[in-house]
Amino acid sequence: MAEVTSDLIYEVLKSVQRDVTATRNDVVDLKHQMNAVRTHLTAIQQDVGNIYNRLGHLEDRVDRIEVRLGLVEPAH
Repeated sequence: MAEVTSDLIYEVLKSVQRDVTATRNDVVDLKHQMNAVRTHLTAIQQDVGNIYNRLGHLEDRVDRIEVRLGLVEPAH
């Protein structure tokens, strides 16, 4: 069986420390990417809300046009 020395343990710990540091850096990168996705998602939600708002206005206009042309009965 191989003899376990302080140098061997030290080398293994250095390797583990490098892996932990790399993992930590990856997590930081993922957090940045997640924040960017969150920002874009918020912008998309606002755009969808604006589209629904505009669609509602257009629907109102079409309703008024239909009433003026006599295509539908006025709503009471």
